Amino acid sequence: MRSRDHQRFTELFAECSTRVYAFARRQTDASGADDVVADTFLVAWRRLPDVPVDDPLPWLLVVARNTIANRRRTTARSARLTLELMALERLAAPVSSADSAVLARQDVLSALAALTDLEREAVLLVAWDGLTAVQAATVAGCSPHAFTVRLQRARQRLHHMASAHLTDLEQA
Repeated sequence: MRSRDHQRFTELFAECSTRVYAFARRQTDASGADDVVADTFLVAWRRLPDVPVDDPLPWLLVVARNTIANRRRTTARSARLTLELMALERLAAPVSSADSAVLARQDVLSALAALTDLEREAVLLVAWDGLTAVQAATVAGCSPHAFTVRLQRARQRLHHMASAHLTDLEQA
């Protein structure tokens, strides 16, 4: 870290952080605004040569706006997935004369709900939407290798949960 860059960044933060916070606060809650400011200045630090010297505020506000938009898209995707899982749970809810297929569906839904959001997305993109790992990686916004690792971890967790469930059934 060069001292000149450190000094410029420190001055940039001191000069503009309250205005970036005010911009973010108009569009999100206090905690979200704090995160937007942190993310905005992280981008500014990483791309310090790209930040205009004379008038950096507009550049910072564009970064803040993009950060807020990304957070909203992430929240919307998570909400849609939650709604889809709730709909699946309603469809697979056991009836009074529940058979093994319905109970198995409920177990699968419970196992999916126990996964992280990223793991659940990986499994559903491949198993539900029928995408290849390369296609699903594009949708998930990561490299094919990262997606494959994510999917493998999700499958391992599902397998572990299924094994534990079978052990519980055998002991019952």
